Amino acid sequence: MHWLYLTIAVIFEVAVGIAAGKANGFKNIPWTIATLLSGAIATFFLSLTLLTFDVGVGYALWTSIAGVGIVIVGALFLGQKLTWKKLLGIGFVIVGVVGLNLAGTA
Repeated sequence: MHWLYLTIAVIFEVAVGIAAGKANGFKNIPWTIATLLSGAIATFFLSLTLLTFDVGVGYALWTSIAGVGIVIVGALFLGQKLTWKKLLGIGFVIVGVVGLNLAGTA
């Protein structure tokens, strides 16, 4: 169940990143509300995830996977470029996430 909670937390954290980018410094009220609500939901599900994961590992998984998700969503839907350097960085993040997960279960 903790992986489901982590997945939900990541999805809402990606929504935070997208909504915050459109909130225009919290001047755009609908996007500001979306940012805050998504953040609250993401944090709630992260807290459920952390009942199983070590705090450091769970938080690192959450932020890393969400960061990669935001880069991918930006490339697919927001017209942002996905360069080889970004792809290399994503690869490093994936290796790090796998390493943390393996270390967290030992």
